[in-house]
Amino acid sequence: MDIRVQAAPFDFGAEAGAFAQGHTQAGAIVTFTGVVRGDDSLTRMEIEHYPGMTERALEQIAREAMDRWSLADCLVIHRHGPMVPGEAIMMVATAARHRADAFAAAEFLMDYLKSRAPFWKKEYREGGAGWVAAKDADEAALGRWDGD
Repeated sequence: MDIRVQAAPFDFGAEAGAFAQGHTQAGAIVTFTGVVRGDDSLTRMEIEHYPGMTERALEQIAREAMDRWSLADCLVIHRHGPMVPGEAIMMVATAARHRADAFAAAEFLMDYLKSRAPFWKKEYREGGAGWVAAKDADEAALGRWDGD
């Protein structure tokens, strides 16, 4: 399990390749990368977090995913600081014996990162700046994992 919260950009290809190496017992490796969308006059985004608290929260949810879907391994990278459209914000990778577990765990981690992880996003647009509010759809997506 590898959890990283960092300001620096990451190389998706290099990270995916490194993650995949050595998982000879895994029948499936799933990766996902979220990027800053360049819509609605967005010029940049800033993501804030509380060092220490954020990493602990991500480690806890990753451990839950590891146990719940019997993962061989998982990787979560999430950036903070300023980013512009097209830049990668985050990456999730999961390895499991079977694809259903790898996909489900990756979706679970992505839903958590989108709705509950302790990050705060501020968008800067041509007309001003504002904090991004939580969306009901993101919360509903996370709710589908309750009781599984």
